[in-house]
Amino acid sequence: MIKNDSALSRVRIPYGAWGSSYFPAWQASPLAEVNIGQFAAEAMARILGKRKVPTSNLDYLVSGSTIPWHWKFWNSPLLSTCLGERTPGYHVEQACATGLQAIAVAASEVQCSCYDAVGVLTFDRTSDSSVGVFPERRTNQRTAVISDVWDNFGFDPATAGSMLVTAGLAARKYKLDRKEIDEITYCRYQQYFAAKDAGFLKRFIVPLEVLNAQGKVVGCLDSDAGVRQVTLESLRSMNEMDTCVTSGAQTHPSDGMATLLVTSVDKAAELSSKPEIEIRLMAKVDVRTSPGLMPEAPTMAVQKLLSQAGLTLNDIAVVKSHNPFSVNDAVFSKIMDYDWIKMNRTGCSLVWGHPQGPTLTRIVIEALEEAVELGGGYVVVMGCAAGDVGIAALFEVA
Repeated sequence: MIKNDSALSRVRIPYGAWGSSYFPAWQASPLAEVNIGQFAAEAMARILGKRKVPTSNLDYLVSGSTIPWHWKFWNSPLLSTCLGERTPGYHVEQACATGLQAIAVAASEVQCSCYDAVGVLTFDRTSDSSVGVFPERRTNQRTAVISDVWDNFGFDPATAGSMLVTAGLAARKYKLDRKEIDEITYCRYQQYFAAKDAGFLKRFIVPLEVLNAQGKVVGCLDSDAGVRQVTLESLRSMNEMDTCVTSGAQTHPSDGMATLLVTSVDKAAELSSKPEIEIRLMAKVDVRTSPGLMPEAPTMAVQKLLSQAGLTLNDIAVVKSHNPFSVNDAVFSKIMDYDWIKMNRTGCSLVWGHPQGPTLTRIVIEALEEAVELGGGYVVVMGCAAGDVGIAALFEVA
């Protein structure tokens, strides 16, 4: 029995009441033609329909995204209307941690007995580099562009460095070996393709048609477009942009959505496609490390999480990370003395891309599916949230 076992005693995640789109590649996505929020909500309705979970079960909707989209002011209540229900809701935004924070917010709503079934809907479209426009009162201009979304990746106000620089800084701090980084990267691609060939992705990813404003089909999301075939030799031949950081050893921008339900115990038994499987969110923590050391922050979050739970990595069946850089996994392996081959055994965001909002939601779904395949156990999911923040969560599949 872990410490604080009853902290989220009312919360369950019904098996199978989840799903994701594929994540198409940056600048190659039919999603560039549509309102991503509306698409995501309609996709959620389609996914739940395929899972035989009526949207009428939803009491509340927690949405999450990081990039401006048309009608964003209305957020979750509008999205619930787009999926066919008129529920209240709340919107979450915390950089790359958004997808996991949305699940935690949904869990808190259930735990405090506010609702019995909360939908989580996360999405983003990074392909068209949206901008933030705000009032500018110091000039005769009515509005001014504050920043392009890509400026945020290139400039951390706390350090004036980029996300890429954080990876190089961590690589130097932990004296990482470029050879190992390339081996980790190659392993991650092999893991993804093995899971894909085995049909694992089809358990939770639903191919989705994309319609334009006129209702015309403009494409179909039927693959993680942007995933490339790599060899160890090609990775080793790439030039470093910073210490241990190459174009092959980092993720790529993408678009997509992911959704799941967080419910009470009784509602989970009703909505689960396998009621005999019980899935619990046990705990969630956030940490902040020194400025510009993002790749070590998720590891520190896991250390805190395991300490609070009274567990070690030997107790964990599935370890899954949002790894924008291979450096993240190398740092985790070194600090925790953990074999990185055991991580991300069914794929990861390093390979299939990073649309921000839904990234960690898809990772949670993948991790839970893997745990079910293994016959249950504890699951640890971790990720970063921009320059120096890490997040981690503990689940139990029984």
